[in-house]
Amino acid sequence: MAVQISPSILAADFARLADEAAAVPNADWLHVDVMDYHFVPNLTLGLPVVEALRKATDTPLDCHLMIADPDRWAPQYAEAGAGSVTIHAEAAKAPIRTLREIRSLGARAGLALNPATPVEPYEDLLGEVDMLLLMTVEPGFGGQKFLDVVLPKVRRARELIGRHGGRVWLQVDGGVDTGTIERCAEAGADVFVAGSAVYGASDPVAAIDELRAAANRATS
Repeated sequence: MAVQISPSILAADFARLADEAAAVPNADWLHVDVMDYHFVPNLTLGLPVVEALRKATDTPLDCHLMIADPDRWAPQYAEAGAGSVTIHAEAAKAPIRTLREIRSLGARAGLALNPATPVEPYEDLLGEVDMLLLMTVEPGFGGQKFLDVVLPKVRRARELIGRHGGRVWLQVDGGVDTGTIERCAEAGADVFVAGSAVYGASDPVAAIDELRAAANRATS
């Protein structure tokens, strides 16, 4: 598994997003948390900001839609230039159709699960996704403490992915830092969203390098 780091701009300075994107040239992705104040109790940003970011950075955008109607909106994020669009299983009414539409528009399709949502019922959808995202905090706010209770689910997800050929990326999001990333990597995750651990650091580039090294140590 190749370790990938996706810094979350939720922890960045929203008044300087282009500069904040440029501050992490060694990132594999730029994680964009889209919240609508319905699915989660927070409101962040939407399509116009994604379109602007796409023009401002060469780093591919990893859009995580924490919204109430992803079936309607997800394809538009792919059309806006997102490299990856992730919808929540808890919110999607027609996940297979939506995931296939995301893919048809040239983006990677992701499916996200909240901490209390079991992974087993979604095993049959693994053929429809490029990435499975397991939330390691309750969605809606940055800076939360990592939930260790999710680690067994990460291991089960890795087993299920292996059963289906192992091509699906396994992403974790929430409370990821140098103290938790090794446990996540050891459990089977290979894509890591980090907000405060990167944008709260004095040197975001060095912070990404440290996170990547810690994850690689756990899998070497």
